[in-house]
Amino acid sequence: MSSPIKQLSVVVPVRNEQDNVASLIGEIDSALKPVIEHEIIYVDDGSTDATYERLKTLQQQYPQLRIVRHAKSCGQSTAVRTGVKFAKYEWVATLDGDGQNDPADIPKLMGALGDGIELVGGNRRQSRRDTWVKRMSSVIANTVRSKMLRDDTPDTGCGLKLFSRAAFLDLPYFDHMHRFLPALIKRRGGRIASVHVGHRNREHGKSNYGTLDRLMVGIVDLFGVAWLQRRAKIPQATEDKVI
Repeated sequence: MSSPIKQLSVVVPVRNEQDNVASLIGEIDSALKPVIEHEIIYVDDGSTDATYERLKTLQQQYPQLRIVRHAKSCGQSTAVRTGVKFAKYEWVATLDGDGQNDPADIPKLMGALGDGIELVGGNRRQSRRDTWVKRMSSVIANTVRSKMLRDDTPDTGCGLKLFSRAAFLDLPYFDHMHRFLPALIKRRGGRIASVHVGHRNREHGKSNYGTLDRLMVGIVDLFGVAWLQRRAKIPQATEDKVI
């Protein structure tokens, strides 16, 4: 793997994932320790189980593990944004806390970085391990979104992404924005890329963000992002220097 970045913050939003945190943190560390200096930021989005307690215990084994807590659940997008704001490195990777994303794919995303690329997204289409309802709703949503937003991304719902921290924090913030990151990055003039990644069955727990609520808010947000795109301006600015 060849990558222009030397340090990486990994942000994992979780809510009630007590049985998944230990194995996933171990996988993240194993995947990244040989290739890059990294920190792991878990954002506990108002969990009501033992997620936080287990994370605190794991800090003794993984000193690079940082824990940020929401007093009450604010949703996945807000949890991601919280983690990015706390991140100390210039590049951030995100993945879902349910263990379905494979941390071993993070170096593949790093290797896809190139000139002007501000986001690399994972594409699960060849390996998706979800219910028929989830797979079909994802295909429909991705097709409609791609035609409306022209974001050049086959699977924007994949939680596995790599992006510039500065670019992310420059984006307009709204709830559920994580589903539209490629379109928003493209809107500000950044380039994006996609990489085929693996996808696994959920071993423990259940999804905290349901199919129906994603679909309903996604329709509203889709038109909102399209509105933002139509009003985007990318200036070509230069600075006059004193001679």
